[in-house]
Amino acid sequence: MPDTPRDWDGATYDRISGPQQGWGREVLERLPLRGEETVLDAGCGSGRVTEMLAERLPRGHVVAVDASPSMVAAARERLGGRVDVRLMDLQELELEQPLDAIFSTATFHWIPDHERLFGRLHTALRPGGRLVAQCGGEGNVARTRAAAEEVSARGPFEPYMRGWPGPWNFSSAELAQQRLLAAGFQEARCWLYDVTVHPPEPREFLRSVNLGSHLRRLPEELREPFVDAVYEVVGEPYRIHYVRLNIDAVA
Repeated sequence: MPDTPRDWDGATYDRISGPQQGWGREVLERLPLRGEETVLDAGCGSGRVTEMLAERLPRGHVVAVDASPSMVAAARERLGGRVDVRLMDLQELELEQPLDAIFSTATFHWIPDHERLFGRLHTALRPGGRLVAQCGGEGNVARTRAAAEEVSARGPFEPYMRGWPGPWNFSSAELAQQRLLAAGFQEARCWLYDVTVHPPEPREFLRSVNLGSHLRRLPEELREPFVDAVYEVVGEPYRIHYVRLNIDAVA
């Protein structure tokens, strides 16, 4: 299967994405806004965090993009006409007007080419515009990732997973900073921090968030057995150790 952008289950994600919403709130607090700016939510998901961003821009304009049709549909349903929600791959980002800021959370680690991504984001910003973001960083979901790799090497699953490097791009802070500066940003500060999550619906969280890209490579009859096997390897209680990569940059 070609590694095209994944179409998530927007309704399920909206229900179980409490941890991502919490991180989004924290990242949004790092973005200074007067209330009249034009801001991009890069990877808006189902729109839960976009809604908080829009509340901070009563006289401004929010553009929200996501590569998943299901996520875009969920975001449009949540946000109505308050936000310009678009179906778009961030690696192909093109907008009509320059942005004052770009905000993003829990998205960049799903994008394989960070050099191209940061170049597109820099082009979209006006001089002096801000990029404030957070995504998975080096060491993120290590236990879940190891369990998925172990199960992927087993009999019925191995032919479908053979040679696949996985869906994630977990960068170190140092490499992210180098890539941002190479893309043209004048300033870039990146750092990591750790957080442990106890999902309230652990199996659904594992299926829909952590393993969604794995499952799309498998035939329907192997998908639930794969989730069962990974869940068994990880063990209960199901905890996810996240390493978050934070980015603050100025174009």
